Amino acid sequence: MTTVKEPGAVATSRSSRLMWAILGVVLLADALDVIDATVTNIAAPTIAAELGGGESLIKWLGPAYMLAMGVLLVVGGRLGDKFGQRKLFLLGVAGFTLASAVAGFAPDPALLIVARVAQGAFGALLIPQGMAIMTKNFDREMLGKAFGLFGPVLGISSVAGPVLAGFIISADIFGLTWRPIFLLNLVLGIIGLIVAAKVLPRDDDGDRSTVVDGWGSGLLAVTMLGLLYGLIEGSTNGWGAIAIVSIVVGVLFFVAFAYRQRTAADPLIMPSLLKNRGFTSGMLVGLVAFAAGTGLIFVLSLFLQEGLHASARTTSLGLVPLTLGLIAAGFAAMGGLVAKLGRRLVFIGLTVAVVGCGWVLALVAAYGTDVSLWALAPALLVIGVGIGFSFATIPTVALGDAKPEEAGSASGSLSSIQQLASAIGSAVVTSIFFQAAAGSGMAHAMTVTLIVVLAVTALSIPIVALMPRKAPAGPPPPPE
Repeated sequence: MTTVKEPGAVATSRSSRLMWAILGVVLLADALDVIDATVTNIAAPTIAAELGGGESLIKWLGPAYMLAMGVLLVVGGRLGDKFGQRKLFLLGVAGFTLASAVAGFAPDPALLIVARVAQGAFGALLIPQGMAIMTKNFDREMLGKAFGLFGPVLGISSVAGPVLAGFIISADIFGLTWRPIFLLNLVLGIIGLIVAAKVLPRDDDGDRSTVVDGWGSGLLAVTMLGLLYGLIEGSTNGWGAIAIVSIVVGVLFFVAFAYRQRTAADPLIMPSLLKNRGFTSGMLVGLVAFAAGTGLIFVLSLFLQEGLHASARTTSLGLVPLTLGLIAAGFAAMGGLVAKLGRRLVFIGLTVAVVGCGWVLALVAAYGTDVSLWALAPALLVIGVGIGFSFATIPTVALGDAKPEEAGSASGSLSSIQQLASAIGSAVVTSIFFQAAAGSGMAHAMTVTLIVVLAVTALSIPIVALMPRKAPAGPPPPPE
């Protein structure tokens, strides 16, 4: 006997498959972002050795991507509202794929850095649209499933980036060494673009009345570029006039950016948020935690390769304990600990990170560059747990005192701050490492870097007491 399906059941099944397809495309986009943000942690020394550019190129590879992402992330969300999320998503995927091709075939350091900036810029157009598309089209049950999958997928991606880079470089596919880490995006990007064009729901052309604060974004971009260029130039080539002028320009443009946020009709950051003690303290703690954590992870990779002379593949495997600790702590935090402990979990995370840094410091002080990866593994695991608790908890708890009408803006601002802090941390902590290494060796450089990271992190711990006690109930709001 043949069973005939009801038309409603067929439609529901088809709709369910479509929702899962949309979720798959959004997760692919976010995974590509995380992978490309982390691959250069392992690949940077190899790229610099082949292309030239030395320390300066190593310092710029990560920050160039994160700088563009952080500056334009909020703008990307507003542009999606203005012109339509589907259109911006497709533009973002296409641009990201093209920029990856340029990075993969770059013949010199300058073009590679330009390509990394373009990757970050198109990523900033792409990432906010996925959350907005899901919020508009998913019911509460499906949205809950989507949020439940984001953590595991992004966690796996954060491991996959460095490990993939290490194995690709060691495999030396077709003699291309590091280039396939970017060229792989061509395959994934084209597949993602084709699937996205088919499954993403067609929206209207957006709300053309949405205001995008281009002036604010421009001022912020010059601020960050001036500060980062000055820090990298000064630490690499000496603190001459160019480095000092660059930093001064960055500071002046920051003052202009702050004034713009107070006077603009539609600023990037709502002025009421800056008067919220819980949010501003969370923003400050997040700035320190993300800068110190991201910079430390990068420097640990450099220490393993330059100090211990580990290969790219061995380095990627040596950092797996840190990454697993980060993922496990992140899952535990979002699985219920952040709701139960609130800001106490931020305190725990920062404290555990300090303990882990102290442990590595003791090992380096005792054994120098003779320390083994096996001896470092448990200490790196502890660092990962501390960073994982901090990274997962700070942005959530900082929203605890935000009003409902402020939540979207606050979430978008914290996402941008996370990227900008990571860019600053990568540049500053790496600069400290190379400055200390000049003439004194890698063990001394690692010691100095760890002491600075320990001190800065410890100084931020008392500020946690000013953060909201509890995280807001329910899933985080989509960034605006």
